[in-house]
Amino acid sequence: MAPPDPPKQQFSGEQSLTEPNIYVSLTYDPLDATAQMARVKSPQAGAVVLFAGTTRSHFSPSRPITHLSYTTYPSLALRTLLRLSTSILTSHSLTSIAITHRLGRVDIGEESILIAVSAPHRREAWRGGEEALERVKGEVEVWKEEWFEDGGVWRANRDGGVGVEVRRGSGSGSGGTNGSGGSGKGSGGSGARKGSDARKKELPEVGIRKRGTGEFSEGGLEF
Repeated sequence: MAPPDPPKQQFSGEQSLTEPNIYVSLTYDPLDATAQMARVKSPQAGAVVLFAGTTRSHFSPSRPITHLSYTTYPSLALRTLLRLSTSILTSHSLTSIAITHRLGRVDIGEESILIAVSAPHRREAWRGGEEALERVKGEVEVWKEEWFEDGGVWRANRDGGVGVEVRRGSGSGSGGTNGSGGSGKGSGGSGARKGSDARKKELPEVGIRKRGTGEFSEGGLEF
């Protein structure tokens, strides 16, 4: 059976945006947890929390994963990352925050995202890191393709059992979750999240791709 087509790389190295005490970036390269933690360490911070999201071998017991693949609109995703990081930095009184999302192929056991936050106290760091993860999954314009032995499926980049299949007109595609806890009361407010959902719904949704063919099912688009 032919291997899947390699993801199309849109840039080399790392693309980033920064503000004081904020660093957000996208890259196709393996992620460096030590470097990410160094970005947020400070004499004013008594707590540093690092989250590393890694590719696991199964989302469904009956269908093992071979790898994941991520695609995005880089400039749009970076602006969204910067916006939500600014909000979280303020609302949780963080010292610093750094978020890096990997793109392209991510094999089993490799990291797809690193979120590092620092704060004077552990409570703020824990809560800020958790909200950052939930909002990245719910708001940032990144899509995930799960690859199995018999093909791949594009899904929304969020939690929910075996994932949420992205299909045209389903209403549950790339909109993602509505922030931490889903209450709409978190940092940034429901208005900001609704705006992000609206932007993501304007972007193309994709379906199932057959391994080795480069073809998608009805409504599919190739990046």
